[in-house]
Amino acid sequence: MPFYDLKCSKCGHEFNVMAKMSERSEKLIKCPECGSNELEAVFKNVNIVQSRKSEGGECPNIHRCGGCCNH
Repeated sequence: MPFYDLKCSKCGHEFNVMAKMSERSEKLIKCPECGSNELEAVFKNVNIVQSRKSEGGECPNIHRCGGCCNH
């Protein structure tokens, strides 16, 4: 089940909830403050996980050079 960052359209309370996609689409999730089911998505930072190569061929300063230093 995914996590959702939601904001209540009625009272403005922001919260995070783990719920089924069907629960969100069928408006079964309720605001914990006022009980309203009129909720909107709040977009926050996204974390991206990358696998690391064990070869060691990647530039250790890629965050600075962008990978163009031919390391």
